[in-house]
Amino acid sequence: MVDMKLIRSDPQFVKTAMKNRNKDMDEQIDGVLAIDLERRDLMAKAEAMKSKQNAVSREIPQKKKAGEDISAIMAEMKQLSDDIKACDTALQRLDERQRDILLSLPNVPHESVPVGKDENDNVEIRRVGEPTKFPYTPRPHWEIGERLGILDPETAAKVTGARFHFYKGAGAQLERAIINFYLDSHAKKGYQEVFPPFIVNRASMTGTGQLPKFEEDAFKLEKSDYFLIPTAEVPVTNMHRDEILDGASLPIRYCAYSACFRAEAGSAGRDTRGLIRQHQFNKVELVKFAHPDESYAELESLTKDAEDVLEALGLAYRVVVLCTGDMGFASAKTYDIEVWMPSYDRYLEISSCSNFEDFQARRMAIRYKMDRNDKAQLVHTLNGSGVAIGRTVAAILENYQNEDGSVTVPEVLRKYIGVDRIG
Repeated sequence: MVDMKLIRSDPQFVKTAMKNRNKDMDEQIDGVLAIDLERRDLMAKAEAMKSKQNAVSREIPQKKKAGEDISAIMAEMKQLSDDIKACDTALQRLDERQRDILLSLPNVPHESVPVGKDENDNVEIRRVGEPTKFPYTPRPHWEIGERLGILDPETAAKVTGARFHFYKGAGAQLERAIINFYLDSHAKKGYQEVFPPFIVNRASMTGTGQLPKFEEDAFKLEKSDYFLIPTAEVPVTNMHRDEILDGASLPIRYCAYSACFRAEAGSAGRDTRGLIRQHQFNKVELVKFAHPDESYAELESLTKDAEDVLEALGLAYRVVVLCTGDMGFASAKTYDIEVWMPSYDRYLEISSCSNFEDFQARRMAIRYKMDRNDKAQLVHTLNGSGVAIGRTVAAILENYQNEDGSVTVPEVLRKYIGVDRIG
């Protein structure tokens, strides 16, 4: 959530930040300020009544001992107690209304984020590797997969529906090889591997910012308040919900493989063929908990860790910083890594690396102390794809295809898959 102290101290700054995100949130910000004012007045009133209640309560035994009639005082105390309860109930309602509005506000972009409306205003930071050139017209990955008999969306459509795939034979082995290669690579860099549950509760989805705004994009389990995870970011970040971390242990780094489930609401007609936009896909996620003073340095290193596995695979890619209008809801700054796809003749996103600053931590009450006597402070959370598996399979099939229809296996994967060519 956006810090209420920031809204209170500089509402115009927050309004401008929302407009830079293409969000007109003036009404919500004015509303939360009005609630905040009413809430603070009510709190002062409640404190005054409680103070009076405590003072009178101390007098009652003395008056009883002196034989005084305390019936009027007791009636006053009864009314005071009722007024305090009414005040507390009203405060609870105001707190709920304030939280509902705060949950609807996206994060404030970092000052280094370029202002823009959409993906056309994203800024390229660097390119690594040369796009693959072919002396023939390259085939798209779904055609390669069908010819090799390793990708089968038709059977998946029969069994489940559109935007699902069966991986077969070498296709399944390639997917598994990439997962293991990514996990091994990140573990060597100090990320602790975890294998999270694929189902989480509403509090976890709210904590990382998927709810309430993006509930239509989530797969909710019927007759329960459980959700299939859209990314391992959700369960892994929530591991430390309501905890105070030892500041000396920061940064804490996790890597996690998971299946991911997304309804892809509103994406009809986009990338409907192949592995680019599926309802179920695999991903290795990187999650960090960092000291606020170090979180942007950690964002750079996290992004580099995601880049390194693509470089090891010999895939050409570029890194772009997302503009304010294209950033995710919870992010303060995001780098997208886009891999070269020959059949598309362009770069496509394969990883997104973000610093959320204290936006998620405020929702989840994740704090740290450098010393046990210090006041607990909100930690900064970061995450990035390290990276998407299905899109890696697609990129390998397209960039390593041969004219005879076979696909060369990248050298770093050969020990995992046991062959140097899929044919």
